[in-house]
Amino acid sequence: MVTSILPLTLENVSVRRRGKRLIGPVDHTLGCDGLTIICGPNGSGKTTLLRVMHGVERLSEGAVRWSVPEEEAQHHQAYVFQTPIMLRRPVADNLRYPLQLLRRPRAEIDAAVALWAERIGLQDRLKLQATRLSGGEKQRLALARALIRDPQVLFLDEPCANLDGASTRAIETLLQAALDAGTRIVMTTHDLGQARRLAHDAVFMLHGQVHEAGTAPAFFETPQTEALRAFLRGDIVT
Repeated sequence: MVTSILPLTLENVSVRRRGKRLIGPVDHTLGCDGLTIICGPNGSGKTTLLRVMHGVERLSEGAVRWSVPEEEAQHHQAYVFQTPIMLRRPVADNLRYPLQLLRRPRAEIDAAVALWAERIGLQDRLKLQATRLSGGEKQRLALARALIRDPQVLFLDEPCANLDGASTRAIETLLQAALDAGTRIVMTTHDLGQARRLAHDAVFMLHGQVHEAGTAPAFFETPQTEALRAFLRGDIVT
């Protein structure tokens, strides 16, 4: 049985660049289950917080602690960017690549590629160059490429930005299936409708700090601060 890398604890975390504080100080614990939404105004630090959790943002102060050594934790998580990065190879090779890095057997890789291509509706486009896919298709492929490794934790930065309704629904269906399979998901979004549909808990970032956090029902229905109430109403929050 694989040891869980969660919970994740952020202790007095700050990130500064060129004298400007991007986030901090932040103290927060990411629990073991569900989907966490990180929301807030533009420039509030959402993506930086996501990158800190994933371990790809250099800290100015503080510590990020998993329940296992950091090197081990890195092997059990994945990250999908807002603008999906495609290898300049066919769809099938994009899906194969993560498993090839893990040196999985050829038969296992081929079976996984076929399974995931069908799940994302690209089973007839396996030989097509991935860079020629539509925006929604690229995002589904990027998500499948992350999930094909069966990560314990998946980080997503605005996965449905600039997608139409049908593509957004397809992404959300994949995320729900991943949740049902036990993947812990943390994602940023500007779409409050999506946040309400998906979140088990939520974090509101403001001025680089965790301004408010809680379970989804409390967060959306009984916010404790005027800033979060204004944000949920759609007001401009500065």
